[in-house]
Amino acid sequence: MLTLTAPWLEMDLGAEMQVLSWALNRPGFVTARHLLWREVRNADLTPDLDVAVWLRDALAACDRQNAVAMLTSRDVSAHHEGQARVGDVRVDVTATVGLSNAERVGHRVDYSRRDWGTINIGIRVSEGLTQAALLEAMSIATQARTAAVMEAGFSLPTGIATGTGTDCIAVAAPEGDQPFAGLHTEVGEALGRAVYDVILDGTKHWIAHSFRGNHDLEGSPT
Repeated sequence: MLTLTAPWLEMDLGAEMQVLSWALNRPGFVTARHLLWREVRNADLTPDLDVAVWLRDALAACDRQNAVAMLTSRDVSAHHEGQARVGDVRVDVTATVGLSNAERVGHRVDYSRRDWGTINIGIRVSEGLTQAALLEAMSIATQARTAAVMEAGFSLPTGIATGTGTDCIAVAAPEGDQPFAGLHTEVGEALGRAVYDVILDGTKHWIAHSFRGNHDLEGSPT
């Protein structure tokens, strides 16, 4: 279930689950019930601010200090949702998608003094997974994100964008015995399809509605 209370967007997983991410709050393998997005602006993140401490205090103020939380300058009301079912597996995906600090993997663009509209993805998998399978699920989610961004064809001076410099992905699933989540599995197929569709939709929407007003960005849609 999703709850939007700007500047917060919350994904309630329905129960405590294992979550794998590199989120700012509670990264790595953790147990959590909620995934959160916090909308910020450059003005909020002053040079002397300890962002991790600031975020922990903000989460404590709304009794969500145990949540896996991500930061984005994307308007959280412009989030995208989707799901896919394969066999008995259901995957739900929510993402905020912006490419104002897009990058081509292996290269870097100077984005100093610009807003950072990153891609932040929250994923809920219905199938119980081992930690190894959760790692594999993360690789499929990352692959699907990259494929979708490339399909949208956002061109930079360094080539077609593959993501942004501050993307984050959080994958949640019940603990279970399923040892694999690759492309040949129902989990991998459903997860890959759901993430791909949501990120492609979000990327195309950003290019159509947000890119036109960003005169500082050097890239362009192909």
